[in-house]
Amino acid sequence: MCRWLAYSGTPVLLEELLYKPAHSLIDQSLHSRLGAETTNGDGFGVGWYGEGATPGVFKSIEPAWNDRNLRELAGHLRSGLVFAHIRASSGTPVQQTNCHPFRHGRWLWMHNGSIAQFHDVKRDLMLAVDPSLYPDLEGSTDSEAFFFLALTFGLEDDPPAAVERAVGFIEHVGRGHGIEHPVQMTVATSDGRNLWGFRYSSEGESRSLFYSTLVETLRVQYPDNPILHAVSDETRLVVSEPLGDLAGAWNEVPESSYGVIREGQDELHPFTPRPPE
Repeated sequence: MCRWLAYSGTPVLLEELLYKPAHSLIDQSLHSRLGAETTNGDGFGVGWYGEGATPGVFKSIEPAWNDRNLRELAGHLRSGLVFAHIRASSGTPVQQTNCHPFRHGRWLWMHNGSIAQFHDVKRDLMLAVDPSLYPDLEGSTDSEAFFFLALTFGLEDDPPAAVERAVGFIEHVGRGHGIEHPVQMTVATSDGRNLWGFRYSSEGESRSLFYSTLVETLRVQYPDNPILHAVSDETRLVVSEPLGDLAGAWNEVPESSYGVIREGQDELHPFTPRPPE
């Protein structure tokens, strides 16, 4: 499938997230430990919030480990909210419009997993996308279709409810086509201020997802670690797999759960799909 990370906190250079950790996302593009595939070389993308009204996005079909432009940009771009994704295609073409993260207005979205037998359910799912949104669909992936279904079901107003409705609809359509386990997902989405992360699968065996331990807790455990003193207490990471082996630094997101990272208190809640009425 894919690997991804979402960062929220003190503005940092992208290279601090993508290249410098011991098991960085670039390392995972070649040597994933927890993914469905060891290699994730079917393109990549990064999204970041900065000065513009909408987030910036850079995508390429080159393998992340071999893209000189990504290496150059990562040493010069700084942001406090970053999405990064390395892709292992589940069958759709390797092209820029199929690389994550996907963008609509101020919203970013990325996904690891799949909609089972997407070619069989694609028409039914696409017909449910709001007609005003449909012209903005650029690629051919199940992940982008999922994003636009979530937008259709109210992502910009209530992200958890919208994703629950989108997943409930996808499961309803899939089971109508005889598909036993229609959805496999970890998802990250953001409006530039808040960050939501979701972990769910129809079979109850979801792809891996982790969140970082509170910075103030880690400072007590590792008083000599300079990185922990350079970032704020609000700094958080959500990742497909840990970026290093620092004991106590990573916590698994529970099965069928979602979390929200925002200024102040973060939250973790159960995730329950909402089928159509």
